[in-house]
Amino acid sequence: MIDTQKVPTRAEAALEYTWDLGLIFTDADVWNTELGALEERAQEFLALQGTLGQGPGYLLTALRLRDEVGRRLWALYVYAHQLKDSDSTSPVGQALNERAGSFVARTSVALAFIDPEILSIPQETLTAWLAQEAGLELYSYELEKLNKQRDHVRSAEVESLLAQFSDVTRAPYEIFGMLNNSDISLPDITDEQGATVQLSHARYGRYIESSDRRVRHDAFKGLYNAYKPFRNTLATTLSTAVRTHALDARVRNYGSALEAALKPNEIPLDVYHNLIGTIEANLPKLHRYMDIRKRIMGLDDLRIYDLYTPPVPEVALEITYAEAQEMMLAAFAPLGSSYGAALRESFSNRWIDVYENVGKRSGAYSGGAFGTPPYVLLNYQDRLHDVFTLAHELGHSMHSYFTRKTQPFVYGNYTIFVAEVASTLNEALLTDYLLKHHANEQLRKRLLVQQLEDVRTTIFRQTMFAAFELEMHTRAEAGEPLTADGLSQRYYELVGTYHGPAVTLDEEIAWEWARIPHFYYNFYVYQYATGLSAALALSRQIIDEGQPAIDRYLRFLSSGSSQSSINLLRGAGVNMTSPAPIQAAMDTFDRLLDQLERLV
Repeated sequence: MIDTQKVPTRAEAALEYTWDLGLIFTDADVWNTELGALEERAQEFLALQGTLGQGPGYLLTALRLRDEVGRRLWALYVYAHQLKDSDSTSPVGQALNERAGSFVARTSVALAFIDPEILSIPQETLTAWLAQEAGLELYSYELEKLNKQRDHVRSAEVESLLAQFSDVTRAPYEIFGMLNNSDISLPDITDEQGATVQLSHARYGRYIESSDRRVRHDAFKGLYNAYKPFRNTLATTLSTAVRTHALDARVRNYGSALEAALKPNEIPLDVYHNLIGTIEANLPKLHRYMDIRKRIMGLDDLRIYDLYTPPVPEVALEITYAEAQEMMLAAFAPLGSSYGAALRESFSNRWIDVYENVGKRSGAYSGGAFGTPPYVLLNYQDRLHDVFTLAHELGHSMHSYFTRKTQPFVYGNYTIFVAEVASTLNEALLTDYLLKHHANEQLRKRLLVQQLEDVRTTIFRQTMFAAFELEMHTRAEAGEPLTADGLSQRYYELVGTYHGPAVTLDEEIAWEWARIPHFYYNFYVYQYATGLSAALALSRQIIDEGQPAIDRYLRFLSSGSSQSSINLLRGAGVNMTSPAPIQAAMDTFDRLLDQLERLV
């Protein structure tokens, strides 16, 4: 059990609950030696530039060197990044992380010639080379995928310039970050005990979940009114980011920014449009949930700031980390012995950094590199919420573990489109396990609400974001200005359409777009919604079908990026080019609403 009285320093943290970065490098001196050696190795790219079209051996040499440098660089970066995240007060971690980031940027520029040179080789020549040089067979899918980008990859000179301009084109997001994290000052509010406290981004998350409605109201008003004076500046930064996406699409000969974001990963545009169309056709289900929530909470009018506090009381469960580990093994037992063995290895070999310490990064994530453990960062606090966080991050880590164990480096990662499938599937299996093994009615209500909230925030809300993002880009591509007033009006309308008549809107919600960092990410958020939809479908198959569904899922976890994301999910049992998985998630949402109404 954690000591709640004092946050320990990193030196005071119990060793068995910290990740073992010595599995990558024994110390910073070894890391520095490897960086020096890799910098020398990367110099070899200079001699290779301009040679790739001279024959299959030259091409194979370049691809192998790229993979070797990439693999070793990834390990360097992960060690430095996670050393810094372990304790940001340590100058060693800070220095290594800065050096690693700088080397990553330089290497990206050095590698910019490879794709353009490959695409300067006629396709029939590449096909012949694949038959001549056995070593190239490994890269056949990569070359096939690259060939589909012939119209969109520019010359080596242009690609090098575009890589260098990335320092400039990321400016809108960086300006937003400075405003959001440093320059926007949030006001004081009065907390539940009557004490005056300064609102912060972290504290907002706590106060918007408060059981005291006055505190929720004050936190909501305080946060959004702090953004109001900056709305014109933030509209300019967001508009610039959107226009940058549109410009990049034009430079690369895409029909739209949406196509430029989806096509490189072989995601059909129908996937995006099917998501929005299917969700908006099912908005009455969300409206029904809002009405049930309003009744459960006993409110005459339900406001946006009422949506983040649990409509049923929290369950007072204290779950130690040791108990959480046993719960993981039991909940994920349906996934088979190899999955269970990998979980045990993660627990016993210090792949997980469990508890908070001074200077440790907040939140949670799954990390690691090819050839290293799939590390997990936690800040575990013995709550049910932390158990679900552990399940989520272990889903990512098991995906990484099986992929890197099975695939070569070139296919040893996976796209963002499938990244949230394994994590949210774990959450679904954990919920199913708890519902089956705990008779506590209050816990069952809490779990049902949690599942409903997952669908609301991850499918409905992220789809609303996706619709807004598409409309912004469409307007920009048509030459229309994106002003603060125009963005606010359209966002307010979307919030009203999605949440329905049971929710009374405050005018401040019109400015929410101004604080969403994901709008700078170029068609990123829709993947949260598709990922959860796929995960719900796959978890249902695993529960209902058993071994055949498990076998399909484990093949998916082991496939990395060796096929397109769409084909990988199709092989697992979900066709994301069809509206069916999205509709199935909506049907699950409806069944959960039925269960909740019966319980309350």
